[in-house]
Amino acid sequence: MSLWTRKNTVPVVVGDVTIGGGAPVVVQSMTNTDTADAVGTATQAAELARAGSELVRVTVNNEAAARALPEVVARLRDAGADVPIIGDFHYNGHLLLTRYPECAGALAKYRINPGNVGTKRRDANFSEIVRVAAEYGKPVRIGVNWGSLDQRLLTELMDANARRPEPRDAREVLLEAMVESAVRSAVLAEETGLGHDRIVLSAKVSSVPELIRVYRMLSERSDLPLHLGLTEAGMGTKGIVATTTALSPLLMEGIGDTVRVSLTPRPGGDRTEEVRVAQQVLQSLGIRSFEPQVTSCPGCGRTTSTLFQEMAADIADYIREKMPEWRTLYPGVEELDVAVMGCVVNGPGESRHADLGISLPGTAEDPKAPVYVDGQHVTTLKGEGLIEEFKRILDDYVARRYESRPELEPTGSASSRT
Repeated sequence: MSLWTRKNTVPVVVGDVTIGGGAPVVVQSMTNTDTADAVGTATQAAELARAGSELVRVTVNNEAAARALPEVVARLRDAGADVPIIGDFHYNGHLLLTRYPECAGALAKYRINPGNVGTKRRDANFSEIVRVAAEYGKPVRIGVNWGSLDQRLLTELMDANARRPEPRDAREVLLEAMVESAVRSAVLAEETGLGHDRIVLSAKVSSVPELIRVYRMLSERSDLPLHLGLTEAGMGTKGIVATTTALSPLLMEGIGDTVRVSLTPRPGGDRTEEVRVAQQVLQSLGIRSFEPQVTSCPGCGRTTSTLFQEMAADIADYIREKMPEWRTLYPGVEELDVAVMGCVVNGPGESRHADLGISLPGTAEDPKAPVYVDGQHVTTLKGEGLIEEFKRILDDYVARRYESRPELEPTGSASSRT
């Protein structure tokens, strides 16, 4: 049972996915391929979609990318991936969208950074993109970023702050400028002809405390759905921890309708990692369920054997492999909790709290592994084949528990679709 109350925002439909309006929080990601490479971009977008990304953003930075977009989308559809594709525009979006109408029509949503649409013709260029969006019936995310903030607006607010009897800290004015940029741009978009239910807002920074503050401010100022993300989060552990620390307080306050984890992948690394991290953040908070969770202990001097580590990894991999089949056959299986514990200290207790658990023998313990189902000790496994035997118990449990619940809709990506 979730402890948070979701803020009521305007529903915005992107392809067949609903953002806001009480719909489940949507997981988003972005390709890092050259979009002009239609084959490579479609391949990576399909991989992200298979990993659970419900929206995929691509860079549209030049004419070659704009020309390739229809082919990217067509290849995705031919591959059976119906994930909506979002075009990310900076500097020249007003030119590309008007020169390449096939690109404008193929995209499910446009992302505009109001700080990167020009200086002298800022409003005119912004409005041109909005007019194309309105013409093609596409929603728009107005994405403000502190690394490319509208300097004209920032100067205006800094000058006003300097005239105050007690000027505020410059950092406070910067956050105010970000919120003001998003809100003013949304007003301009509506004045240009875009519907109120066609706008999503974001205000990204790379500082955790300031991200939390700016989104709280933006949430107070607007009823539009918000896209959350710590921009340039970093690599590996740093990026994962920083993003989780930033997004969790906001999500628990009911703020946020889509999330993206902006991890820096290692060279040749797996781009889908950011999707799995986003899903895990939502699942750990009890907001959405994507796949069964495996609870396992870290190990200590009582667990000098690597058996519990091998089994925890093996069971987690096994569940991930089975999920495409299970998700179809056994609605609700995403909520399953499995415990793989290494010794008798917390093993039996944790196993009883899980739906299905096993407590493996630690150092100098009786080489037996009791198995618990729904809190009850049902059997004890021994010998080298206990991992495979536990998998069979897991299979039987999933079939028995969830086969009788076909009326439930899976709590994964399908639940966010209209």
